[in-house]
Amino acid sequence: MRLLGLDPGLQRTGWGVIEADGNHLRFRAAGVVVSRPQDPLAARLDALYRGLQEVVALYRPDVAAIEETVVNVNAGSSLKLGQARGVAMLAAAHAGLLVTEYASKTVKRAVVGTGAAQKRQVAMMVRTLLPASGDVGADAADALAVALCHAHHDATQRRLAAAYAAAVSAE
Repeated sequence: MRLLGLDPGLQRTGWGVIEADGNHLRFRAAGVVVSRPQDPLAARLDALYRGLQEVVALYRPDVAAIEETVVNVNAGSSLKLGQARGVAMLAAAHAGLLVTEYASKTVKRAVVGTGAAQKRQVAMMVRTLLPASGDVGADAADALAVALCHAHHDATQRRLAAAYAAAVSAE
């Protein structure tokens, strides 16, 4: 399964693509879609949308996962971040991808082992789990962490479903 992880931001939206085959995880690509701060909001959102459309068309993921918005003290910043997140979800959904959302603490817990992990810890674990990713930037590393989180959660759900099916058929 090819997974697209998204770390939304109005100025920089990180993206990362991995492949998951059971417990085997493989790095495919990562990067950032950037919008220009001097542009009007609508143009910035359009730049994010078009950039993510290109990523989806190029890497053809099967599913997408996105980090939930953390509410900031500044309501305006939170609103703009929410709009960027909505555009990222729309780009994935418009391509026919199922989009799963994860809280930041859930992502950190899945990748580092604690929901209170710092960004540098997350980046270090991404490099450890996906050595071919190299030293990607913070936004791309966060997006890869979201993809890794989804891979772990999806694998767990598949094992539970298989165990349940086996238990039901044994009855």
